[in-house]
Amino acid sequence: MAPSISPVQTSVVLPASTTVVVIGGGIIGLTAALSLAERGIPVTVLEKGRIAGEQSSRNLGWIRKMGRDKLDLPLSIAAEKLWGTMAQRLNADVGYRQTGILYTASSASEMASHQEWLNSVADASLDSRLVTAREIADLSPGCTVDWAGGIYTASDGRAEPTLASSAIARAAIAKGVIIVENCAVRTLSMSAGSVSGVVTERGEVRCDNVILSGGTWSRRFLATLGVPLLTLPVVASVLRTAPLTIEGMTEIAVGTPDISFRKHQDGGYIITNRGAFMVPIVPDSLLIGHHYFSTLRSQWKNMNLSLGREFMTELALSRRSSDQGSSAFERRRTIDPNVNHGLNRAALRNLTEAWPAFKKATIELEWAGMIDVTPDGLPVISPVDKIPGLTLASGFSGHGFGTSPAAGQLVADLVTGDTPIVNPAPYHLKRQHS
Repeated sequence: MAPSISPVQTSVVLPASTTVVVIGGGIIGLTAALSLAERGIPVTVLEKGRIAGEQSSRNLGWIRKMGRDKLDLPLSIAAEKLWGTMAQRLNADVGYRQTGILYTASSASEMASHQEWLNSVADASLDSRLVTAREIADLSPGCTVDWAGGIYTASDGRAEPTLASSAIARAAIAKGVIIVENCAVRTLSMSAGSVSGVVTERGEVRCDNVILSGGTWSRRFLATLGVPLLTLPVVASVLRTAPLTIEGMTEIAVGTPDISFRKHQDGGYIITNRGAFMVPIVPDSLLIGHHYFSTLRSQWKNMNLSLGREFMTELALSRRSSDQGSSAFERRRTIDPNVNHGLNRAALRNLTEAWPAFKKATIELEWAGMIDVTPDGLPVISPVDKIPGLTLASGFSGHGFGTSPAAGQLVADLVTGDTPIVNPAPYHLKRQHS
């Protein structure tokens, strides 16, 4: 069962025209819409299902700089600053807290990897630092494992995914943004070689610019336009415990080699089997899977391939044309993957072995979310050169929630031509085909 998000009163009226249409009501699209509206630009967000119905409300809520790719670090730093102003900007508490994030290491080789990352980002002046086993005991009391050490960033933190997107949506609406749910965009309208609107299941909306922030759906949408995008899905399973009081436990989020956990605002804990993903084999896996070989060897060491429902579902969607009826975006409005209960039970078991106080925990809710992953783990935030007027923001590879304030602003900057909040070059679409 998916987490329940804070409800938002959206529009039932589809406008005839606007300046910018955002396809996708996840946190990236909503933040981009808010950023544009704050500049006085009319925006309409069109969501085929419900806002934040997929990964935007299903992620862990971590906001971190630690461990980021060096190319992605400026976006993470900018996002952290914006998260710090979010409560005032939205006039709402979205649970943002700089409670710190700690990664533990089981071996000298893992410590060496942390040191290597620290060396690679030394010029960024982060507060990340290596810690000893004794320091870990102080940072996260009650652990019985004798770690080799770890790495800790006090300024990293968390927010609540079930609150954030809704608060951003309400703030955007207050600024004049129109959000229409249950309205799928089928394709683009073009005039003189540039975008002039979108064609939805309920009619056309004319516009000057389109932002595509459709998550795992973006590859399918672009394929209908003859634009290749390298993304494949992975599925993460998550559990949340009932409220739990653990004496002495800090609110620092912790990632060990096989678990991740952090405190939820209600006093429970959100837990996952760190790095353990289900990788559904889909038709696209056969087409572009070879681009991921190096990533599989170097980073994804705990992936579980599965051939089943997703393959057949995707195959059925691919075989039907939207020219003769509803599009794939209407036939499957929300991706709700099966929870891997085995991975969740293993995560809770590993957690209780390391922190025995969690033996008192009871599972309150379990869910799964589908993440769109690029071969290099970096998102695509880029104009689509082949289609003037179209800007893409997808492929966030599990980092979209944490970087969303800056990512949404970067998208808005690209649309308006304003000075970008960070250098957009690492995120350009053309890198996937160079």
